[in-house]
Amino acid sequence: MGNRLTQIATRTGDAGTTGLGDNTRVSKNSLRVHAMGDVDELNSTIGVLLCEDMAPEVRTLLVEIQHQLFNLGGELSIPGYELLKPEAVIALDEALATHNETLPRLQEFILPAGSRAASQAHICRTVARRAERAVVALGNEEALKDTPRQYLNRLSDLMFVLARVLNRMNGGDDVYWKSERMAKGAAE
Repeated sequence: MGNRLTQIATRTGDAGTTGLGDNTRVSKNSLRVHAMGDVDELNSTIGVLLCEDMAPEVRTLLVEIQHQLFNLGGELSIPGYELLKPEAVIALDEALATHNETLPRLQEFILPAGSRAASQAHICRTVARRAERAVVALGNEEALKDTPRQYLNRLSDLMFVLARVLNRMNGGDDVYWKSERMAKGAAE
């Protein structure tokens, strides 16, 4: 990488624009910048999740996801460029299958709660959904590859599954929603 980041405070964004990877300048309020920011925030929330105790295979998976999200951010910063490969989506599909098969089938909705690690995974899930919406909005205005949208969609699903896995660490469980339907069914 060399000395790519030699100056952090450039002051070039003081007028409300930012430079993309292809040296064009766009408004900091553009759809592309919103998508880049949401992906960056998602990566940061995964960094916070990595501060928690977890199985080594979950930690390794999350670190790989951080690298792929950096690729996604790079791809979003250079219109027309591809850094995130379709194989990254396949890897998420495989992780989803592996971790979901260890879990009991859901009979009711669960709350985004439980252990601190699981709750943080739920935050990652919701930020992933927001990032996905931002990428969809950008894709409605500009040509984008399918992989970024698919990756974020799978990642939010995986974060839901990992929240359930993390809730079971050390004998915990999900926190189930107390719906009226379930309450009526239990009373009958």
